[in-house]
Amino acid sequence: MSPTPRNLITDVPGLKVGNAHCEKTKSGVTVLIPDEQAVASVAIMGGAPGTRDVALLEPEQTVNAIDALVLSGGSAFGLDAGSGAQVRLAELGKGFSVGSAVIPITPTAILFDLLNGGDKSWGRNPVYREMGIEAVDNAADEFELGTAGAGFGATTADLKGGLGSASLALPRSGTVGALIAVNALGRTTIGDTPYFWAAPSEQNEEFGGLGWPTEMSGMDRTVQTKFTLGTIDLSPNTNTTIGVVATDLILTKSEAKRIATAAHDGYARALWPAHTPMDGDLLFVISTGKRKMQEPMVELLELGAYAAQTVSRAIARGVYSASKYPGDTVPTWKCQHGSR
Repeated sequence: MSPTPRNLITDVPGLKVGNAHCEKTKSGVTVLIPDEQAVASVAIMGGAPGTRDVALLEPEQTVNAIDALVLSGGSAFGLDAGSGAQVRLAELGKGFSVGSAVIPITPTAILFDLLNGGDKSWGRNPVYREMGIEAVDNAADEFELGTAGAGFGATTADLKGGLGSASLALPRSGTVGALIAVNALGRTTIGDTPYFWAAPSEQNEEFGGLGWPTEMSGMDRTVQTKFTLGTIDLSPNTNTTIGVVATDLILTKSEAKRIATAAHDGYARALWPAHTPMDGDLLFVISTGKRKMQEPMVELLELGAYAAQTVSRAIARGVYSASKYPGDTVPTWKCQHGSR
């Protein structure tokens, strides 16, 4: 097995991703758009989520497909990004038909980046609705990682976070991909070392190729977070890692929910700690429905396992790819460790 050509979630056939950001605000939006309405579900395992229109993704709810998934910075203000994506998709004629009305379904998740050094003095006009529109217009097969989109203003306990993505060709058939905005309370690296917790899953030196340390430092046994390190002023509630897992295998909403739950293992392998009361850790799962499983029980099990692995890789890639900008409150991985 190996990453697919782009090593991006858009290696899953039928998907595009668009980013938008505001450098002054130090925040941004990412929109994932399927070519056709697609089955989706969600699993939320953090204690402090912020969402829009996610209840309809539960298997027992009526709406069976979505038109886009939106990831945004801005805390609750960022929920406006879902509205922006919705109105732009409506202009493009995409949506759920109810009689003569067409309503795009755009579930949205947000992360907290309000204390990252950017100017948030937007008064009555937060920037997120317009960024949601812009992100839809920017949707393409290729997109930027690191300090981009919903990851533009993201941070971790000691380093800048970012937008990460990875993909994998499944062993029997089909593709799995992940798209993650990494804004964790905890760390992606082992203590003060440059080594990523996700190192055992790395493919083709996609986040530096350092591998696993030959000897663990004592730091790997000490929980360190934004709260304990004091890297963000005033509040520990400045977090949340949000993302999407995608596959071209045909899934029901119930199966998508199961994969979303299993894929959270990828958070636990790449972030320490993960799923805390102060993170709103969330994963959407979307199926473009291009391939039928030949051995459903086995392939569903394998999909959950490989989805978790791909999520871990995407998390590390997001942090590894982050870029330095004026006013940053924490260093990038490359500034801190790139010379080693």
